[in-house]
Amino acid sequence: MTETIFAQNNYLLLPGRAVIGALLALGVAGMAWRAGSLGRSGLVAAAICGTLCAIAGWSWAALLVLYFIAASGLSWAGKAEKEARTQSIVSKAGRRDAAQVFANGGVYSIAASVTVLFAAPWLAWGAVGALAAASSDTWATEIGVWLGRQPKSIISRTNVRPGQSGGVTTAGMVGSVGGAAWVGLAAVLLGFPRGLGIASILAGVGGSITDSVLGATLQERRWCDECAQPTERAVHLCGHTSRRVGGIQRLDNDVVNLLSTIAGFLLGVIVYCIAERSGNWGAID
Repeated sequence: MTETIFAQNNYLLLPGRAVIGALLALGVAGMAWRAGSLGRSGLVAAAICGTLCAIAGWSWAALLVLYFIAASGLSWAGKAEKEARTQSIVSKAGRRDAAQVFANGGVYSIAASVTVLFAAPWLAWGAVGALAAASSDTWATEIGVWLGRQPKSIISRTNVRPGQSGGVTTAGMVGSVGGAAWVGLAAVLLGFPRGLGIASILAGVGGSITDSVLGATLQERRWCDECAQPTERAVHLCGHTSRRVGGIQRLDNDVVNLLSTIAGFLLGVIVYCIAERSGNWGAID
C-alpha cells in the first residue's frame, strides 16, 4: 500500500490536487443536489469531504464517491414505500443535510487527509473501517426497511416499528454485510491492501451493530401522546410536540451515526494490529 496509496503524497502536487479536487467534489455534490439526494447544507458538506479526500489522493476520493453512489442508489430504491413506513418515526427524510453527511463521511475524510502528514498504514485501515461502518449501516437501514419483515429490537428482541432506531431484520443484517463488503472490494480494486477486504467487513458490520445497540439504548427516545406512537421527531406529523421518554437528550440519530463510524475506525485499527502481528492476512502495507 505504501507504493500505491501513500505515494500520492507528493507535496508539490497538493495545491493543484486540492483545487481540482474541490471543483470535482463540488460538481459531484451539485449533481447529487439536483438529483434530490442532498440539501444545500449537505451539498457544502459533501464538497468539503470530497476535497479532503482528494488532497489525500484520487484513490481516497474515488472510494468516497463509490460509497456515495451505492448509498444514494439504495435510498431511491423503493423510496415511496419506505417513506410510507417510516415517515412518522424518522426525524429526517429526503435530502441529506450537513449533519448527516459529516456523521457518515466525516471520520473517513478527516483520517484520509491526515495521511498526507502521517503516512501510517493503521490510519488508512481505520479510515476505511469508518467508511465501511457508514456503508454497512446505510445498506442495513435501506434494505431492512424496504425488504425486511417485522423489525425487532437488537437488545430486547421485542417488536419495534419500521425505521425505529435499534430495530434489526434478517434482510437488514444481510444488507449490513453487503454494504461493508462493497467498501472493502472497492478499496482493494483502488489499490488498498488486500487484507482490507476482510477488515472492512469486520469493522463495517461491527460499526453497524454499534449503531443499532446505541439506537436501542442511549439514543434519545420520544413519544407522541396524541397518536400514542414512538417517534424521533420533536414535532410529530400530527403537529403535536412529542416528549422525551428515554435515552440521552440531544443524542440523536446523527450523533449515533457518528459514533458508529468512530467505532468502525477503531475496529479497523484493531484488525490491522492483529493482521500485522499474525502475518497471515496477505499484504497489509
